[in-house]
Amino acid sequence: MTSSPQPIDPTSLDPVRQRRKRIALWTSVASRLGYSCFGASIVAVAVGLLGSFTPLVGRIATGGLIVGSILLAPAIVLGYAIKAAEKEDRLNGV
Repeated sequence: MTSSPQPIDPTSLDPVRQRRKRIALWTSVASRLGYSCFGASIVAVAVGLLGSFTPLVGRIATGGLIVGSILLAPAIVLGYAIKAAEKEDRLNGV
């Protein structure tokens, strides 16, 4: 029984696509962390409103918004750039 040769993945040979894939992975991680920070901020505000709004709760809410924004801004832009580049590659038959 002979096995047929496996097709070669074009992303494994092209250094641009390899780099794009690596950036997409980091973008995904940054997006998840950024949205998690926003979620932590929302939870902190809810806890503060239901209980006592201490300075620690305010710092957690503010820190979550700041860190989430720092992570999400470039992640969103790079995510759209990668999707546009992949779409253009498909249209050009690359």
